[in-house]
Amino acid sequence: MDVARVPTLEPSLEREIERAWASLLGRADAIADDITLTLIERDPYWSQQPPDQQAHLRASTREHIRRGIQAMAGRPDPDLRAIDVWRENGRLRARQGVPMDRVLSAYTLGTRTLWEALLRQGWDHEVEIAEHLMLYAGQKLWAALDVQNAVFVESYRRESTRLQRRDLQRQQSFLDGLVEGRGADPEFAREAREELGLGSDESILCVTAPFSDPLDEPLRAPEDRLERAGIVSHWHVRGGNYFGLVSRGGLSVRDVCDQLRPCVAGRVGVAACADGLAGFATAYQLASRAAESLPRGAHRLVALADRLPEVLLAGSPEVVPVLVAETVGPILAQPPQLADTLLETLAALLGHDGSPTHAAQALYCHRNTVIYRMKQIESITGRSLADAHDKFELMLGLLAAGRGYDGRR
Repeated sequence: MDVARVPTLEPSLEREIERAWASLLGRADAIADDITLTLIERDPYWSQQPPDQQAHLRASTREHIRRGIQAMAGRPDPDLRAIDVWRENGRLRARQGVPMDRVLSAYTLGTRTLWEALLRQGWDHEVEIAEHLMLYAGQKLWAALDVQNAVFVESYRRESTRLQRRDLQRQQSFLDGLVEGRGADPEFAREAREELGLGSDESILCVTAPFSDPLDEPLRAPEDRLERAGIVSHWHVRGGNYFGLVSRGGLSVRDVCDQLRPCVAGRVGVAACADGLAGFATAYQLASRAAESLPRGAHRLVALADRLPEVLLAGSPEVVPVLVAETVGPILAQPPQLADTLLETLAALLGHDGSPTHAAQALYCHRNTVIYRMKQIESITGRSLADAHDKFELMLGLLAAGRGYDGRR
């Protein structure tokens, strides 16, 4: 123990203090039981523990007190030092989930009780020791508490970190399995729900965000924001994607998206899992396509339901050049300035259900100008903006050309 703060005494005086502490050895268990009873009576945490945990508290307290008195009496156990007991207790309490402050509080109570027991020995004349030596004994005892606390805290934190890392690795292993389609296995799904803290009928979402730069986070601390909103989520990195499983609770997809938007620093896609964990692999693919349908460099979150045409095109890349050639290709073949004007007008018309009036308002030009350009578009493409099928194919053509419609990208 580091007792640098306590003055050094002559060996004869040290032995006198050790004899005083040794006089308590026969009462070690009684002192420990008094500490245990006080903790159970006064500390709500310990009073609410089941009988087996209270019994373990009693046994642990007895061991701590006995070894503590032995150390102060200069009679440490050669096979197990007090510091090893404190270190093991830190690991054990971390594994049990006992709050650190409750153990530190118990240590303080134990030290105070030991000090009072030594004082009573002196008051009752069961041990003869000078007052200045009694003060020194107290200083040494409280210095030992500092060392005890430091050893315990370090051990507790190390074990907590190890447990958190183990739990995280286990959770991430289940997330990998869900992406690989193992959620369709009832036994795997049951274990995953248990590990991830999900109810059997809980609605979930998949959120994916591709990394555009390994050093940039496309989503920044989403779990913290969702947790503040009472939403459970688990996150992992796989194949260039940062992705998460999000429990919706009673919230809609739009509500969850609204919670996530302040975290967005890249392209983010969201898809609901229609079949729960069994559908997570499909939701992962669809959310990824929704995110990838956004232009590189975008900082935007989109739900799958809002990007269905784009996702459809992304899933059939071989049809894209054919679609462009058959729809807006003739416009793209015009001189660049005219092509840009006509494509902008086409996007405005499609975004306003073919209405020249509303398109003109969006373009800040005269309605007759829009009607003239609309006729040019119909003449060049051979398609009619009054025909629903032609409008739909032109819309897909714009999307395939990367132009979007009504300002969408």
